[in-house]
Amino acid sequence: MNASKEAALLMSSLSIYRGMTSDPVAKAYYELLSCVNKPVFEFADAWGKFVSLLCDKNCIDNFSGYLTQTALYDENIFSRAAAAGKEMELSSRTINAIRRDLSAIQRISMLSPERILNDYLYRDELGSVANNLPRWSSGKPIREFLHEDEIIDNLADFYRKNGCGLFAKYRAFIWRNKSIEPVPYPDPICISSLKSYDVQRKLVVDNTTAFLDGVQSNNCLLYGDRGTGKSSTVKAILNEYYPRGLRMVEMPKDRLCDFPLLAEKLAEVPLKFIIFIDDLSFSSEDKTYAQLKAVLEGGLAVRPENTLIYATSNRRHIVKESFADRTGDDIHINDTIQESLSLSDRFGLAVSFTKPSKEQYLEIVFALAKEKKLMVGIDELTEKAERFAIERGGRSPRCARQFISALETSFSL
Repeated sequence: MNASKEAALLMSSLSIYRGMTSDPVAKAYYELLSCVNKPVFEFADAWGKFVSLLCDKNCIDNFSGYLTQTALYDENIFSRAAAAGKEMELSSRTINAIRRDLSAIQRISMLSPERILNDYLYRDELGSVANNLPRWSSGKPIREFLHEDEIIDNLADFYRKNGCGLFAKYRAFIWRNKSIEPVPYPDPICISSLKSYDVQRKLVVDNTTAFLDGVQSNNCLLYGDRGTGKSSTVKAILNEYYPRGLRMVEMPKDRLCDFPLLAEKLAEVPLKFIIFIDDLSFSSEDKTYAQLKAVLEGGLAVRPENTLIYATSNRRHIVKESFADRTGDDIHINDTIQESLSLSDRFGLAVSFTKPSKEQYLEIVFALAKEKKLMVGIDELTEKAERFAIERGGRSPRCARQFISALETSFSL
């Protein structure tokens, strides 16, 4: 049996890591290996499709690295058990299947294009085309796959530290169409780039670290004026603490009815999750806030221990009230008011981000200008920053950042 046919058989018989064969590059590779006994047009077509995908995925110079990384992020019984620190509970037969798969993947990834051409049954019929077929480089496997006798231990260590599947590859997710979808390019903002509001930010950070340490922590409501850094604080916390196993799933307000389904999906993942609800507010007629109340406290679908809810809102009490609500024809008006106010009370931690004073606004501007190394005098910077804030309708950290960006642009022209 030639090496190409053996590699095809190894791929088709993967068991624990069978999920990786659904990857488009892996599928195209299998099709190519399966064509070594087929007519020239089928073989050439499979070769072209495979190389095309390698180029699309930017892995034509390191196919082995791509294939072994695909295996690294495969979610299976081993990766889930190792992420939870329970790989030693797997049976000896399962461990043997894991070891066999990992060894096979390493061998498959190192097969060279020249070897596949030499194994092709009708090589002579290809003629000069064989010499002109585009080649790829096998490269080398990722670090965890470099030494065959250490692969299973290396992967177990990786899963324990980083989780498994999509949750190892990505840190940010969004709930869409009743599934958790990754966000490949999340906002990279970091805590050190956020100026002022140190007291408020520390409350949220301390709550998050307590959550990661397994200490009592609370669902958190960040409320206050627009542009004060509420959402930026939440996103910066994810970027700061994802190496410690923190992940974030953004849930649109209009999908709160899906919370039990999301909770079920997250409950068995051995990582900590913040469910992020941005810009949360309800009108008094919008009764979907009752769903959020049940999620926070009192519903049958208990929030899993590995999740917290962080929400931002411009309103302290989230539900919009009007004087008509207090003077309407409701007989038990006080009960109605208390119902609408009870939602915000179910957040164990509420942190206020208020509009900055002139001094605080300028402090943020000066700090950002220093960070960007903008050579502008204090008086000139103050005058321009104030004028910019007036034009934008008020002072805020967002306004300060926009001013500094505009100033940078003017310097570069």
